[in-house]
Amino acid sequence: MDICAIVMAAGDGKRMKSAHSKVVHQVAGKPIVKWVYDALCEAGCEEQVYIVGDKQEEIRDVLGEGVAYVFQEKRLGTGHAVMQAEPFLEGRGGYVIVLPGDSPMVSAGTIEKALKSMEEGDFAAVVITASAADPTGYGRVVRDEKGNVLRIVEHRDCNEDELKIREINSSMYVFKTSLLLSALGRLSAQNAQKEYYLTDTIDILIKDGGVVGSVICDFEDTLGVNDRYQLMQASKIINKRILRKHMMNGVEIVDEDNTWIHSAVEIGRDTIILPGTRLMGNTIIGEDCIIGENTRLDGVQVGNGTVIDMSVATESIIGSDCRIGPFSHIRPGTLIKDHVTIGAYVEIKSSEIDEYTRARHLTYIGDSKVGKNVNFGCGTVTCNFDGVDKVGCTIEDNVFIGGNSNILASVVLGHDSYIAAGSTINKDVPALGLGIARSQQENKPDWVAKKNRLRGANYIKLDTRRSEV
Repeated sequence: MDICAIVMAAGDGKRMKSAHSKVVHQVAGKPIVKWVYDALCEAGCEEQVYIVGDKQEEIRDVLGEGVAYVFQEKRLGTGHAVMQAEPFLEGRGGYVIVLPGDSPMVSAGTIEKALKSMEEGDFAAVVITASAADPTGYGRVVRDEKGNVLRIVEHRDCNEDELKIREINSSMYVFKTSLLLSALGRLSAQNAQKEYYLTDTIDILIKDGGVVGSVICDFEDTLGVNDRYQLMQASKIINKRILRKHMMNGVEIVDEDNTWIHSAVEIGRDTIILPGTRLMGNTIIGEDCIIGENTRLDGVQVGNGTVIDMSVATESIIGSDCRIGPFSHIRPGTLIKDHVTIGAYVEIKSSEIDEYTRARHLTYIGDSKVGKNVNFGCGTVTCNFDGVDKVGCTIEDNVFIGGNSNILASVVLGHDSYIAAGSTINKDVPALGLGIARSQQENKPDWVAKKNRLRGANYIKLDTRRSEV
C-alpha cells in the first residue's frame, strides 16, 4: 500500500506566549511534533511532509532530514496549508494521511484503523471523529442514513439540530491521494475569513459522487495543544498512559498523580516508584529497585536492587545493590559500581566509584578515581580545582579517610592507607601508610573566664513562627 502523510506544523502558536514553535514544546520528554511523527511511523507511514513556518529550524532540529519540508509563507487556512504539499503528492497513488502537528495524543492504532476503513470501504476519504461530552467549538459530523459522512459543519454555522450532535471532527483525515489533489484544485476562499478550509474538500468529494467514511476514536486522541494549559492537560494524559504501561509490565507505582515518567524511560519488573519521583530522558532502571520518594533521575542507568531516596542524578551510571540518599547529588559523568553507599548530602561529579565504597554523609568527590572498599569520613572533600583546571585525585582500594579531611588535586592515596581526621593532604600517601596533616593542638587554661566569654543562660531565641499553618 502506498501511504504518505502531510503534517500541518506552520502555525505561529501565539496563544503559547512563547519564542519557540508550538509543536516543539515537550510532552513527557518528547516534542509534540515528534509524537505525531512516531505515531505515523508506527502505523507504517515513513513518507512524511511537514508544512512549516517561520520557526521551521526548530522543527528540523527535532525531526532531522529524514522527512520532507514545505514552507508556508502565508497562513490562509488548513486547506491552503495542504495545498503547499501538492508537489509532494504529484504522481503518488494510494492514500495520504493529513494530521495537525499539535496533536500529541494521536495513536498509531487510530491511524491504522482509518487506513483499514479506507481499504475495506473503498472510500474517497475517511474522517477521524470522536464523541465529545461538550462539543462546543468543534465542527460537527453530519451522517446520512447509511452512516456515511454527509458534511462537516463548523460550530458557528450549525443550526439548532446540528448543535445537538456530539460527534466532532478531529481535523485528522485519510484521503485517496489522487482525489485529494483534484479537490484541492477546486478549493475557494469565498468565506468571511477569506481562508481555504480543508473540510471543503469533503463536500467536493461527496458532490463528485464519492463516499466519505469515518472512524470513531477516543476523544483524548483528538486533543490538540494551543496554549500552556492544554500543554499541561496533554502532559497529564500521556503521563497516565506511560504509567499504566509500566504498571502492566510489573512496575509498582504508588501514586500516579505525583509520579512523572518520560516516554523513553525503561523500568524492570518489581521495581517500586514512590511519590514525587520524576524519571526523565533515557533513564533505564533495573529490577527490584526502590526509587523515591522525591527523586529525579535524568539519563541515568540503574542496576538491579538499588535504592535511591530523595536524590538527584543526571547522565550517570549507578550499579546494582547500591544505596543512594537521602539528599545525594550525582552529577554527569559519574560511574558508581555495585554495592556502593552514597548517603546524605554527598555530591559526586565526573568520578568513578568502585565496589563496596561508602560515603555516608557530607562528602564531595569530584573528577576522581576511587577504588574498592574506601571509607569517606563525614566532611571529606576532594579539592579538584587548582585555580585553572579541574583535576581530581586517585584513591586506591581499602583506604580509610577520617572525617573533615581535604584531599588536594592530583594526590594519590595508596592502597590500605589511612588519613587522620582533620587532615589536609597535599602529598601522596604510600600504601599502608598514615597521612597526617594538621597543626598541633594547644589548650589555654581559664581562657573563657579571663576573656569573660561565659555563655551562662544566654539561650538563642527561636525564630519567629510562621503565620500560615
